[in-house]
Amino acid sequence: MTHPFLDLPPLSAARFASIEDRVARLMSTEQDVVIMQGEALLPLEGAIRGCAGPGTTALNVITGPYGQTFGNWLRDCGATVHDLAVPFHTAVTAEQVREALAAHPETDFVSLVHAEAATGNTNPVTEIGAVVREHGALFYLDAVASIGAEPVLPDAWGVDLCVIGAQKAMGGPAGVSAVSVSERAWARMAANPGAPRRSYLSLLDWKERWIDGGRTTLLHAPAQLEMLALEACVERIEAAGLDTVMARHRSAAAATRAGASALGGGLEPFVTESTAAAPVATTLRTPSGVIASELVARALAAEPALPLAAGGGALAKEMIRVNHYGPDASRESVAACLAALAAALRASGVTTDPEAAHRAATEAWPEN
Repeated sequence: MTHPFLDLPPLSAARFASIEDRVARLMSTEQDVVIMQGEALLPLEGAIRGCAGPGTTALNVITGPYGQTFGNWLRDCGATVHDLAVPFHTAVTAEQVREALAAHPETDFVSLVHAEAATGNTNPVTEIGAVVREHGALFYLDAVASIGAEPVLPDAWGVDLCVIGAQKAMGGPAGVSAVSVSERAWARMAANPGAPRRSYLSLLDWKERWIDGGRTTLLHAPAQLEMLALEACVERIEAAGLDTVMARHRSAAAATRAGASALGGGLEPFVTESTAAAPVATTLRTPSGVIASELVARALAAEPALPLAAGGGALAKEMIRVNHYGPDASRESVAACLAALAAALRASGVTTDPEAAHRAATEAWPEN
């Protein structure tokens, strides 16, 4: 028997390259863009291991769990790492980055997460990028959660390694990801004897065997279904318009914050300042005495498909995440999440006002 997902002609190198070009346009970059055949942790780790070594001094900004992971990878490469950690309910400032670089002038690598979907904050990369450029360090950015929800502009920001994934705001597949690489970053990798080579983690393999060869021969059999899903995902964003897609995420975030604040019962935004709140996901702090993981489980028992999750690790006790990714950045999804949380809180003995929450969410969503 035949099946539309299985009986497909092989994905050609030309089509693979055309998908890369469309992703590059989505990122507004003239840098080389490599689509890697795995979830975004693959290029995130590969970029660090390609550029960092015993001679590297890194400033690693921690605004959530991924920043902690990057510091671990950098140390594993032998780099000297200075962590700049801020509370997870806020964002780092450009001035804090400037002060950290002044305290460690030998720093030649800066790692930062743009938007932390896990904690719901987003960092001011425009201002931070200017500080990093002035210092002269290589700039590594995790934009996996932010792409599609807010501007991602590696060239304008001076980002040397910008990693994106399609599974969050883009509303696409999780099995492929991409990284833009500047000439400075390629040079750093080429000079690094510890950079992965002949490895699935190797960006240099893609540079030497794919890009330098004119993108005519793929390194290995591509993840065909995921690549086609990525192509369809980018087509959908192009058809709607990137500005429209980003505006929808901003509206969903604003409506969720407003609705949660009006719901009452002690539920409140986890990220205290709206300017530091990520458009891709809204995090909420539960009322005293209410365990976030139990509240989410109660809400999902009634409606399992809702984009709700409890925080990870210690945050599972106090934080709820409303994931308005891609198609879930909609009025209907926000309203359903607020209603489910209201019902779950009531079942926990907490008094809420779901009508007020619905009105506040509706008023916070612009008509246009």
